[in-house]
Amino acid sequence: MNYKIKLAAIGAIIVAVIIFSVWFCSAVRQTDLHITKNQGIELTPQQITSIKAIGEWEFLSVSNEELVDTVRRGIFSDDHLARIYYGTIRLGVNMHQVKPGWIQTSGDSIEVTLPKVALLDRDFIDEARTQSFAENGRWSHKDRDALYRKAYRQMLAHCLTPANLAIARQNGESHFRNMMRAMGFDHVSIKWEE
Repeated sequence: MNYKIKLAAIGAIIVAVIIFSVWFCSAVRQTDLHITKNQGIELTPQQITSIKAIGEWEFLSVSNEELVDTVRRGIFSDDHLARIYYGTIRLGVNMHQVKPGWIQTSGDSIEVTLPKVALLDRDFIDEARTQSFAENGRWSHKDRDALYRKAYRQMLAHCLTPANLAIARQNGESHFRNMMRAMGFDHVSIKWEE
């Protein structure tokens, strides 16, 4: 007799599971469930402010050394002054110089207009590393300062070239494109102020 009761209980459980399964499947079919992809990405004012807060963003640094000399002709002998100057030219943008509307979004697209790539630090000569190469005769502070200014001009001429500015722009576009894609934008357009 126990055997028949157990068999009846198992049968009742199976019937209950079947009825529940049929009811659940019909309830799910009647529910209108859709998954949609949000095509719009919104940048909050806080995100835009944090991007601007980066301040100076370096895209290229160029290390250089310049040997600069001067000669002062004398009656009996000439005075020579030669020094080696070391410096690092840093090219990039100052994010505090962006203009209103510099960043525009539309769906999964973004257009960013960046300031012109420029020299970030005008004090690029490392005077602690300056070495006197040759010095004979009497030279004043004014003479040494003139030599420094000559080295400064030469470094600018050798490092602040159209080719280096183009490389800095390419690096900047790559950095910004990667950052915007990480924020979810599929289509990124980078423009530069003239």
